[in-house]
Amino acid sequence: MRPFDVVDLLKTQLPDAAVLTGADGVVAYWSTGAQTMYGYTPEEAVDRDIASLIVSPAQAHEHAQRLREALELGQVTFESVRRRRDGSLLYADVSAKRVSVPGETETLLMFVEKDVTPIKVLRDARLMEARFRDLLESTPDGIVLANPTGHIVIANSQAERLFGYTAGELLGKSVDALLPERYRKAHVGHRANYLFQPRKRAMGSGLDLAGRRKDGSEFPIEISLSPLHTEESAFVMSAIRDISERKNFEKALQEKNLELASANQAKDRFLASMSHELRTPLNAIIGFTGTLLMRLPGPLTGDQEKQLRTVQGSARHLLALINDLLDVAKIEAGKIELHPEPVDGRTVLEEVAAALRPQAELKGLAFALDLPAQVRMLHTDRRALSQIVINLTSNAIKFTQTGAVRLSLVQQDLERGGRTDFVVEDTGEGIAPADQAKLFGAFSRIEQRRGPQPEGTGLGLHLSRKLAIVLGGDILVDSEPGRGSRFTLALPEA
Repeated sequence: MRPFDVVDLLKTQLPDAAVLTGADGVVAYWSTGAQTMYGYTPEEAVDRDIASLIVSPAQAHEHAQRLREALELGQVTFESVRRRRDGSLLYADVSAKRVSVPGETETLLMFVEKDVTPIKVLRDARLMEARFRDLLESTPDGIVLANPTGHIVIANSQAERLFGYTAGELLGKSVDALLPERYRKAHVGHRANYLFQPRKRAMGSGLDLAGRRKDGSEFPIEISLSPLHTEESAFVMSAIRDISERKNFEKALQEKNLELASANQAKDRFLASMSHELRTPLNAIIGFTGTLLMRLPGPLTGDQEKQLRTVQGSARHLLALINDLLDVAKIEAGKIELHPEPVDGRTVLEEVAAALRPQAELKGLAFALDLPAQVRMLHTDRRALSQIVINLTSNAIKFTQTGAVRLSLVQQDLERGGRTDFVVEDTGEGIAPADQAKLFGAFSRIEQRRGPQPEGTGLGLHLSRKLAIVLGGDILVDSEPGRGSRFTLALPEA
């Protein structure tokens, strides 16, 4: 065989990577074996720095040192992690030798590199099996231990069952095989970065990941990563948990929330529509009843007047209920419209007192109004404020059989600013602690222990609390059975 045939044969058939570089590391020759091993064609590799091609950033310092040793000593042999064109890593047994070419003055370096990843994986597997197998089998999660090149050296039985592999079948496989195809390219880079900058990442760290079983099926997973260092090498331990059941529950919950939101919107639309449809005829009934009671069409008998007043009272009660329902629906839908303006709290209480004092005196109750000489102006919605105070005062009159009802205004200076309290007190029979917890529920009514049961829908306090919260305040209750009640609308001052 002719000498050049032998050279050509070595170029094409030598399985190991053969690379010739200058003293500066720039590639002058790149064999077919190097192309197979690292993924670069000779045209892509020649005239490029070998470090930029196959040396990972973490090994850059070591590679520079080995170059110097090869130039100084003539030859070095070492094992190192190398990087392929696609970013994946491998273990290489490297021999670097200083060579001279006849007629050339430039010093060259010959690298002959052999892929020893399978041998390294088996060696690491024996070492880690002896140390950690029993411990890893005791954990409930699937555990996969990978070496710096991303090859599996240990997978406990939980991980094998999780991914559908038989015992020992995962040994030596790339961890990328446990991920769907769409994740693998990105994962190669992430894995390499993690190996060179390891840090703990807790389970449930916000990553939405999927695992791939041997049969190709996918399932949602949660992974925690932990670096593990030994005297021989560094490893990455992955604890893997199947979260299919949780994802199904979250999906069902999300669908249920959407159904509830849709139902709530339908309820709001229904209430708004029905409130409008009902208020129109009710206003007509109230208006025509008033016209009849004014005797504009003609005289009325005593029975006719009594019946018309019953109709008028019932219609007004129903209209008030519909208005309350509409307000509640607007608040819950976030569509309540507020019009903040400067408001004198004394004027609001005076107007409420003027409207409701006759009702209290008709029951034989004393009605008192306690107002300070000077007050600070509030910046709030006047209509909502009046509605709350009217509801609280009407309840006080309704649930008090003897004694008095008092309205008062108190302004306080607090550490975080001022506060205005609208206080409604009565001498009724009071409210038991167990009943106080139900006061602000929708359609919740507290039964009187003595006397007739007042009429009502149980919406007044519910609506008042919601309006108070919208205004930035709250309603406080202080009551004991037999000692009356004190309701306070507390509003912050802007």
